[in-house]
This record gives sequence, C-alpha cells and structure tokens, in this order.
Amino acid sequence: MTGPGVDVVARGASVHGPRGPVFEGVDLDVPAGGLLAAHGPAGSGRTSLLLALAGRMRLSGGAVRVGGHVLPAEGRWVRAAVAVARAAPAVTLEGRLRVREVMAERRLTAPGVTEHRLREACEVVGTAPRGTDLVEDLDPVEALLLAAALALAERPGALVVDDVDEGLPPAAHDSVWQALDRVRNSGPTVLAGCLRTPSPTPGLVTLSLPRRSRDRLPARTADAREDADA
Repeated sequence: MTGPGVDVVARGASVHGPRGPVFEGVDLDVPAGGLLAAHGPAGSGRTSLLLALAGRMRLSGGAVRVGGHVLPAEGRWVRAAVAVARAAPAVTLEGRLRVREVMAERRLTAPGVTEHRLREACEVVGTAPRGTDLVEDLDPVEALLLAAALALAERPGALVVDDVDEGLPPAAHDSVWQALDRVRNSGPTVLAGCLRTPSPTPGLVTLSLPRRSRDRLPARTADAREDADA
C-alpha cells in the first residue's frame, strides 16, 4: 500500500539553541524500511532530533542524508518524503476534534490521501477508531495508532512518531512497538522517539540520548560581584 522506505544517515548531527546544545554529535544509520528507536529522558533532545531528521529543524552542525538527499540543501524533498505523525508540541492531533473530523482534515490537506487509504492504514496499525469519538477521549494507545495511521495514509518514505511509550501501561508497550513494526514492514522507514528501549527485534536501530540540562547560570553582574567581594 505504500512506496519503498528511504534510508536515513546522520554524521555528527547537532542542533544548538540559545541555552546551549539541544543534541550534538549524533551518528546513525537506519536502512530503508528500518525502525529507529531514539530513547532518552525529557530534555535529551529526542523530539528535536526527529524533527531535524524530517527536515523540519535546521542543523547547527554535521550532516543528514535522507533517501540520498542531503539536508539542508534538499530540505523540500525531505519534507515531502517524511511524514510526521506526532512530535509534540509542534505536531499533535487536535483533541477537541472528533476522529472523523481529523480524518476529513487529512484528506483535505495531504495530497493523495483518500478514505480508502485511511482504512488501509488503520488496518496496518491495527486500530478501528469510532468516528464519533473525540481525539482527547482516546486512550494513549488509540491516540498513538490513530496518529500513525493518518501519517501512513500519506504513503511517505519515512514516518516520524515521538513519545511512543508516554502514558502507556507496561502491558501495552510491546503491542505498540509491534504496530510500528507492521508500519515499517508495509514500506516506510519508521523514526520513533521513546523513554525506554523497546525489546530487540530484527531491523531495530537504537540510539541513546543523554539528558541535557537546559538551565544555564546567568553571568554575574557587577552588583553581584561587589556583593560577593564585600
């Protein structure tokens, strides 16, 4: 139902913000049709890394190649090839809409997405949401699978989904990763972010990101120095 996946390669990829590095020195090789699990605590730069790999965040250093196209020079091609299912707060589903409304919105805004494609995508991920349900009332597993299905219906070369295990009971972890494995077996490469490393599976590439403190002590002012010397 989808086109072939694209490989994703990074060498020394880094993003720096006003308070210092968000992530830096990332090297990875994800084969076409592979599954990346970038794991780390909040503040480790997982979401920013996924957005950078998708061409939605500019690198400060290093290089990324997606399907033979190098960022940032060929960012337009990469953005067209990579669908972002979830990467809060930049990309989320509107909680106050009903399932049928977010599906209708996707048909209007994403070229080529049809009702038939959406049904196929829901079958791949293993979800059958009721159209009348509000998105905000879905349980964490249903919300994740719906977001993945909407992105999969775009038939991308790669699909990004962050916070895979956030809010999930431990018993649901394996079933969600199995759903993402079905997604990548249907064609696209899957780039996922999570708190914990999933169980090993063929084709899984893992990347551990360390916690980075966003707190930076301000420079000492002249008054502060005088008080300290007093």
